[in-house]
Amino acid sequence: MSFHQILLQAATTPAAGGGGLFGSQGMSSFLMIGLVVVVFYFFMMRPQMKKQKEQTNFLSEIGKGTKIVTIGGICGKVLEVRAKSFLIEVEGGNRLQILKSAISLENSKIFNAETDDLISDKKD
Repeated sequence: MSFHQILLQAATTPAAGGGGLFGSQGMSSFLMIGLVVVVFYFFMMRPQMKKQKEQTNFLSEIGKGTKIVTIGGICGKVLEVRAKSFLIEVEGGNRLQILKSAISLENSKIFNAETDDLISDKKD
């Protein structure tokens, strides 16, 4: 007996409680599975897609002179934008080539906010 025949038999043969595969218990099972999928989408997939979109937008906005921080914590200023990497200048005038995928959006935002605070403190 094949799997399809078993499903067809289960769908057409009423169980002891009445209804087949698509009876009240079957429908509640499908509703629970649907609810799990919806919860999974809104709490797991959607925020991740939003975060990925923000990261992509941030990388496309980076230009010459932008201050960035890598995932490894290296801080620098962009000197040149290349196809898949950036050439950055770090403390002491050294230059590093960094892959675009190694740029941290969150750390770069924090670094730029702290730098702006330091500049505004010096002006006061």
